Amino acid sequence: MTNKLALFVKEMFKPGDRKTFKHLVTQQDVAAFHGEVVHPVCATFSLARDIEWTTRQFVLEMREDDEEGIGTFLSIEHKGPAFVGEEIIFEAWVDSIERNELICHYQASVGDRLVAIGKTGQKILKKDKLNKLLQKPV
Repeated sequence: MTNKLALFVKEMFKPGDRKTFKHLVTQQDVAAFHGEVVHPVCATFSLARDIEWTTRQFVLEMREDDEEGIGTFLSIEHKGPAFVGEEIIFEAWVDSIERNELICHYQASVGDRLVAIGKTGQKILKKDKLNKLLQKPV
């Protein structure tokens, strides 16, 4: 990435800056495979979707019109269940920003009950470069 982007990113957010997102757990969020419910609680894949969305809020403000973010990793450490009808509050905070890479920590909670913790990574790339990286090999 260019130094211009690196400076822009560092000035916009700093370690500790936070974003939140709330999600009401529905039946579509439970752990189910091929129509069979495994556990009637919020599934790992549903948590992952909402964790990614929460940390993407930083990227949406950081990127330029000709740039896009792409996830580089996601860790989820389960701490407790979230049941259908409960609201999960996802809170993410900036751990570090180096050049075009954003690292965030997060926690997901229902009230005082911790549901999950972990870390995400994202990079901001020029759209043309990203499109080339995402082309299917022939």
